[in-house]
Amino acid sequence: MFSSLRTATLALILAAAAIAIISLPAQASDPEAGTWELNLAKSTFTNVPPPKSQTRTYEVTGQQVKMTGKGIDTEGKPTLIGFTANKDGKDYPYTGSAAYDTISLTPVDALTVNWTNKKAGKVVITGTRVISKDGKVMTISGKGTDAKGQPLEVILVFDKR
Repeated sequence: MFSSLRTATLALILAAAAIAIISLPAQASDPEAGTWELNLAKSTFTNVPPPKSQTRTYEVTGQQVKMTGKGIDTEGKPTLIGFTANKDGKDYPYTGSAAYDTISLTPVDALTVNWTNKKAGKVVITGTRVISKDGKVMTISGKGTDAKGQPLEVILVFDKR
């Protein structure tokens, strides 16, 4: 009797461990997840004042992405931006930006996502986020218009920490 109970308990523990081990690589292997540091030397800003620094942290659970960005703006003031959005093409709140208040994410493939930022329902900027095949570089490129209707373009290059 004790042998059957011991075998059943061991089987249950092994099954739970297997499930935990199987689910970890799926979360850890998402190339977007982690902390990214803006590489100002490789980034370009057209009609957009460049920040002095920015660090972004991405947490990914299935199709949901949570991004928190902390940095220093061009005037030396601290910034905090962020969103939690599903990769389903729908609008989700974007906080900390005077230029836009929503973001939508549409996956292209495992390394590429198209995105759109809006302000009060109007498209402000659209672009693409691509992660390099080695998972070490994230490039976010976008084109749009500022509040005065002037064209703007950014290419943000982030290095994974």
